[in-house]
Amino acid sequence: MKKALIAMSGGVDSSLAAKLMKDAGYDCIGCTMKLYDNEDIGISRQHTCCSLDDVEDARSVAYAIGIPYYVFNFKEGFRENVINRFVEAYEHGKTPNPCIDCNRYMKFDKLFERARILGCDCVVTGHYARIEKEDGVYFLKKALDETKDQSYVLYSMTQEQLAHTRFPLGNMRKSQVRKLAKENNFINAAKPDSQDICFVPDGDYGSFLERYTGKCYASGAFLDLEGNILGTHNGSIHYTIGQRKGLGISFGKPMYVKGIDAANNTVTLAEDRDLYGDKLTAADFNWISGEAPAAEVKCQAKIRYRQQEQPAIAYPMPDGTVNVTFEHPQRAITPGQAVVLYDGDIVLGGGRIV
Repeated sequence: MKKALIAMSGGVDSSLAAKLMKDAGYDCIGCTMKLYDNEDIGISRQHTCCSLDDVEDARSVAYAIGIPYYVFNFKEGFRENVINRFVEAYEHGKTPNPCIDCNRYMKFDKLFERARILGCDCVVTGHYARIEKEDGVYFLKKALDETKDQSYVLYSMTQEQLAHTRFPLGNMRKSQVRKLAKENNFINAAKPDSQDICFVPDGDYGSFLERYTGKCYASGAFLDLEGNILGTHNGSIHYTIGQRKGLGISFGKPMYVKGIDAANNTVTLAEDRDLYGDKLTAADFNWISGEAPAAEVKCQAKIRYRQQEQPAIAYPMPDGTVNVTFEHPQRAITPGQAVVLYDGDIVLGGGRIV
């Protein structure tokens, strides 16, 4: 009998994934990764963190379907590979996506190591994506339910990881998942999907950075495109490309963040029409096939999670970076975010925008 390690977040998706693998005849082990303590993210010990409820929900479902359940302490790895990377990016004027780093360094790295120790054949998650094999090559594909598709945050997966990963929900719609969870009397059948970054539960990234680092980030100058000073900002870590709200300064017309120079602590503002560009460069690029193409690739690309893919051409460079040119200008191309390339519903690869 094949053995599966199920990553159970406490939500309905991973819970149903566990049930489906059990029904498919796998010897299943459920687990939740403990990623931080309240004190790690600047929340008092007296505050009841949602992650405690998540653990109890996951434990309840594991008990209900009759599989063993464990909590693994991955706090050190999460702090090093996710939180610290998040902080470093903002301090350098970038806008990171920590969910990508969590998948890359935690679920499909640290958890894979634990699965091997436990003698498991595969790691299972509740991601909405598909894995298919053809002619000895594994393909990462978009989910059947495009409204829930999570392939964007999985672009860093390797052939080895795809070979030993299962996404049981890839061919299902969210409505089906909730219906089956309700039929099985799961405690979390109607639990809302999480929206915020787990370690920034209130969504206030600036305040989190100040609590976590103990720093007071200095104010600096708002500039226009010609370098003229328009006013004073509250610290460059509080802003991201394309932002309009929360600037704390009034103009006779809408103004948006165009650029962030962390070294000089300046934030450049411009009108909406100035936010568009048709080119970007991506570093730390991962090609799902394991090999970079020998020539340019016509594809579709997206520069943020919820964006619809856009026609583009990708140019692999000798240094491993990839230059992407869009057919049409894109709004607010943001350093630190990811660009992910698609061929229809197949993920070709992705990298970090520089």
